[in-house]
Amino acid sequence: MATMTVLDVIEGISNIMAKTYDGSGDKRFVTDGEEKAVGLKREEGCALNDSRVIDGFKVRFSGPNLIISYQSEMPIKSIHNMKLSQEMEQVYAGIVKFLKKEYKNATKSALTLAAQGPCEVLLQNMSRVRTWVQCQKVYKIGGMTDILPVGEPSKDRLDKNWKEFLDLNSTKKPRNVTRKND
Repeated sequence: MATMTVLDVIEGISNIMAKTYDGSGDKRFVTDGEEKAVGLKREEGCALNDSRVIDGFKVRFSGPNLIISYQSEMPIKSIHNMKLSQEMEQVYAGIVKFLKKEYKNATKSALTLAAQGPCEVLLQNMSRVRTWVQCQKVYKIGGMTDILPVGEPSKDRLDKNWKEFLDLNSTKKPRNVTRKND
């Protein structure tokens, strides 16, 4: 596996994400008159006859991790007949498959993503008919170099300056203190 820098990964994924929003019209994602599937629910069914499904995803980075957030609207009656966590895992599988494929096409190198656990699902009611689902899943990016995980202490670059500042502390009272001793 070739080592990748943080900048390589961010540039590769950001180029893909700039063209994946609904209605982007990017010719690169259209093959033989059909758009490439990202793995979202809005790609299913007929856009003219069926009610429009509103969903989408975004990515962000946290140290060596890629965090994919997904959001969607869905009718309440469809939630009662499905296992939501399994459904969301399938959506994430489609998104990751798409990202890996397009990353390989764009950068000529492979993107390795390892899930760091199940997706976190937050389901909220919008009305008596519709719900809003928000999910988040964390993936570890393989092959990256020079990455410090978030939350680990950094080396003490300012240690000397802080020690000098703390050494200025004194227990002597200044001359202008005129109150009586307690």
